[in-house]
Amino acid sequence: METTPRSKAREITLQALFCMDMRQDTSPEMLDLYCENYTISKKAFPFFLELVKGIIPVIPEIDAFIERFSANWKISRMSGVDRNAMRIAVYEMLYRKDIPIKVSINEAINLGKKFGAEESGAFINGILDSVRIALEKKEKIAG
Repeated sequence: METTPRSKAREITLQALFCMDMRQDTSPEMLDLYCENYTISKKAFPFFLELVKGIIPVIPEIDAFIERFSANWKISRMSGVDRNAMRIAVYEMLYRKDIPIKVSINEAINLGKKFGAEESGAFINGILDSVRIALEKKEKIAG
C-alpha cells in the first residue's frame, strides 16, 4: 500500500519532533536545521510544516492532555516515539477539525507500530481512545 502525502508528512513530523525532543530544542533554528538535513517530498512538506509549526507552541497543553488520560504515566516516562506520535494525534484532535478523529488515532497507531516498541500501538490506542471519548462527551454537552 502506497503512503499518502499526509501519512508521509506525519511520519516526518514524528521524526522532527523526536529529534527536537531529544535535543530539548524546539526553536525555529532547530526546525531549519532538521529541514536542511532531511529530504522532505514536495507533496508532504506543506502539511509537515503545518503540523510542526502548529504543535510546537502548544506542546505543554498537549502533554497535559495526554497525561490526563494516561493512567499514571508521566509524559517524561513515555518513549519518545509514543509521546510524539500522540502529540501529533492530540494536536489534530484538538485543533484540526478538518481531520476525522479516527484518522488521527489510526495514523498515530501506525506510527507507533512502525517506529516504536512492540506494545506502542496498543499503548497509543488506549490513551487516544480515552481522549476521543472525552472529546465526544464534551461536544455533546456543548452541542
